[in-house]
Amino acid sequence: MSGDVFIGVPFNVASYSLLTHLIAWECGLEVGEFIHTFGDVHIYLNHIEQIKTQLNREPRNFPTLKLNPNINSLFEFEMEDIEIVDYNPHPKIKGTIAV
Repeated sequence: MSGDVFIGVPFNVASYSLLTHLIAWECGLEVGEFIHTFGDVHIYLNHIEQIKTQLNREPRNFPTLKLNPNINSLFEFEMEDIEIVDYNPHPKIKGTIAV
């Protein structure tokens, strides 16, 4: 699997982590670890400054995912049934898609 470190990987981690939580919910299991591997991890030349900015930021506490306890199936979830609690992001870093 290929991974664009600046634009693609953060989206992949967030979406697959949510999917991991939803599948655990459906199966009545506790959430374990999300482990993701790549075959081609890359940083495009037009993202070097953005990556430097990201690396200089202090990590913040992780947010918590809260799912509506009244939902019985992952196929019933709507956006309002999913809440991210204590999310404290740094300001966005602008960048363009590599060409």
